Amino acid sequence: MNATFTHPGKIMLVGLGPGSHEHLTARARAAIAEADTVIGYATYIRLLTDLLDGKEVVKKGMTEELDRAIEALERAQQGKKVALVSSGDAGVYGMAGPTFEVLFQAGWTPDSGIEVEIIPGASAINSCAALVGAPLTHDFCAISLSDLLTPWPVIARRLDAAAYADFVVALYNPKSGRRTRQIEEAQRIFLRHRAPDTPVAIVKSAYRPKQRIEFTTLLAMTEAEIGMLSTVLIGNSHTFIQHGRMVTPRGYANKYELHAGERETRAGEQAGHSLASGLEGWLATIRSSGKSAPDLAREYRLPVEYIDALLRHPTPDSPAGI
Repeated sequence: MNATFTHPGKIMLVGLGPGSHEHLTARARAAIAEADTVIGYATYIRLLTDLLDGKEVVKKGMTEELDRAIEALERAQQGKKVALVSSGDAGVYGMAGPTFEVLFQAGWTPDSGIEVEIIPGASAINSCAALVGAPLTHDFCAISLSDLLTPWPVIARRLDAAAYADFVVALYNPKSGRRTRQIEEAQRIFLRHRAPDTPVAIVKSAYRPKQRIEFTTLLAMTEAEIGMLSTVLIGNSHTFIQHGRMVTPRGYANKYELHAGERETRAGEQAGHSLASGLEGWLATIRSSGKSAPDLAREYRLPVEYIDALLRHPTPDSPAGI
């Protein structure tokens, strides 16, 4: 049975971005102005001090996310407009998830009276990347090292998979006063798959007064200053640092060559088409190679079952083996 809230209010899940007012979106600023009540972690509330005149302000501690969501629901049930703030983006390690858990537990549906709006903001991965250069120009992922709610084996498997797959990786919550070994274990896992000189950027308090940026390597990164306000960006096998900028190539060199400022398409490639080593070209290569599935699996670092299925079912009409 769906719950009906007799004094419908509104919950606005506001992403503050990195925290500076210059990077607060117009909609986020308007939502805070519209709100009767602003709820958030005390540090985030401090970032908004000059925007909170005349508002009810509810500050909560670091591990009280569910309490914040419950407070927001209670006030919305009273007919109030509530801004529940998160740093970065509310949907990226932010308050959107816990809030929906509380709402669903209370029987909320989109038709039950309380409106819920998610207002996006730049996550730490975006803010930190902008400060150090262009490290995210190719495939990337974010992994939190916090094991307060996630078992360490789950985190370790994700680290290993991302390192093996050559993603650029942003490590959130890398270290705290009590959690000091997790970053060392992350380094250990990455060194199984990445070169010791892989570029690493460590950004603390992006776009805030105590901002600090340090470039280092995978081998030396645990010697750097890392804390809860830091985000660690680990490059992939092609990432480089030049003139104080961390850059991950998009892959244009696979298709084009530059000569005296002129772009030329490499032999065997076509502009606007998949690479010769893209899916169809690669399938043709492995089918004509005469090599066994185990040999191809080792060569391309792919599961032998996947290679075997491709060799046995050469057309998309027969995917059963895959």
